[in-house]
Amino acid sequence: MKKPGLLPIEKQRYARQLIIPEIGEEGQLKIKAASVLIVGSGGLGSASALYLAAAGIGRLGILDSDIVDISNLQRQIIHTTATIGEPKVNSARSYLENLNPSVTINALRLRLSRENVHAVVRDYAIIIDAADNFTTRYLLNEACVEQGRPFIYGAIYQFYGQMSVFWAPKGPCFQCVFHQNPEWNEYEREIIGVVGVIPGTIGTLQGMEAIKIILEKGTPAVGRLILYNGLDMKFQEVLLKKDRACPICGSKK
Repeated sequence: MKKPGLLPIEKQRYARQLIIPEIGEEGQLKIKAASVLIVGSGGLGSASALYLAAAGIGRLGILDSDIVDISNLQRQIIHTTATIGEPKVNSARSYLENLNPSVTINALRLRLSRENVHAVVRDYAIIIDAADNFTTRYLLNEACVEQGRPFIYGAIYQFYGQMSVFWAPKGPCFQCVFHQNPEWNEYEREIIGVVGVIPGTIGTLQGMEAIKIILEKGTPAVGRLILYNGLDMKFQEVLLKKDRACPICGSKK
């Protein structure tokens, strides 16, 4: 039985991707069949969601419990002045559906907890961490390790950003590198300044990693922490090692 191909309208929409040798129609069908969960629809999540929807990801989950505030608009480009006061997931879904109606957008207005994280993660093949707190990241990491999901991490601060792919057992998990520190609970309560372009840069890189993983092309940033300095326009790479004593993915668990 012949597998269904792309619709004529899809061939028009994705024409610039289809002519890339590493993608073609076979790769575009992989993208169409893929599912990605983006945890957070702020600055990082805005950039990754926009480009993944534009690329034709079949199903995008957007998870956030917050509402749109005017102070978000300097960097969270998926939201607009007209959606101030609305739940962020509704604002994001509306924007993405207008951008690409063929993509299924699941708006998940909730806060991750130990009780729900495993069920949420189980429904998606790739997880993008666009969260703004360590508590959520540790919960996501544990669920991703248990279910073998790639965890595409991103973080930003002022003119700086960082990104990596945590994907045990292919490499270290988030816990291997960022050991839990009670002082971070205080850090999370601080208002952190950031130039709006920085989350756009890092979020776009996260989206690129998701596409590479879907296509099984290139080398994902597993075991590598990519550091971006926007002031000096420099990228650095730090090699990461798996912690054998890690309580989440280590051999001594």
